[in-house]
Amino acid sequence: MTPTPDGKPRTRVHVVSDVHGNARDLARAGDGADALVCLGDLVLYLDYADHSRGIFPDLFGKENADRIVELRTARRFEEARAFGARLWAGVGEGRAAAIEGAVRKQYAELFAAFPAPTYATYGNVDMPALWPEYAGPGTTVLDGQRAEIGGWTFGFVGGGLRTPMRTPFEISDEEYAAKIEAVGEVDVLCTHIPPEVPDLVYDTVARRFERGSRALLEAIRRTRPRYSLFGHVHQPLAHRMRIGVTECVNVGHFAGSGRPWVLEW
Repeated sequence: MTPTPDGKPRTRVHVVSDVHGNARDLARAGDGADALVCLGDLVLYLDYADHSRGIFPDLFGKENADRIVELRTARRFEEARAFGARLWAGVGEGRAAAIEGAVRKQYAELFAAFPAPTYATYGNVDMPALWPEYAGPGTTVLDGQRAEIGGWTFGFVGGGLRTPMRTPFEISDEEYAAKIEAVGEVDVLCTHIPPEVPDLVYDTVARRFERGSRALLEAIRRTRPRYSLFGHVHQPLAHRMRIGVTECVNVGHFAGSGRPWVLEW
């Protein structure tokens, strides 16, 4: 904590989301802060800005990455799945091991970059079962749970809702709503996905609506946290808006910006 001009302590928290392999900037993300909060999506499966980066091009090459991005961007999800299935058929029974090995390599670098203390929850592309192996003593992993930071209560809900993309950590609306309910009333509600509001879930570059949570939106209206912080949508139509008394903020696509969002009180 840093003192204010009147001598009272002040808390500064840096918040990141959608890290997608950016370990270099993650190592500096906590500089000057009392704590770092990470809202998930550590893994880089495929970089839509640079198709040569990520697990997919590492395994199948840039040309195949170009093609699958083209299909997904055109919302031709069935064709994209069929195309991907043909590529993975060449890997055979080694598919799961190939993916896990690539994710483990990224997690080893990314978790080592977390400062202490870090409070983190999962994104929809993460593999939660692996996190306990990599989270050091300075990293607290929370999902459907609360933590106190500088006298404020933070609630954390990880993962995403089910979509045609079928990313690794998608759960049912009912499971997600139960985690929101378990968190209850907090000062800061931290989630990977946004509340279900059109301006917050529309991605202006991908030109599509991502999935937000109606249960999260209802909880914001009912419990009135000071802040609702989230990521998931990389280029939202609106980066922030007010819902009642709650300031709702997309804390940004950290992989692209390399800058944390700053919360002080």
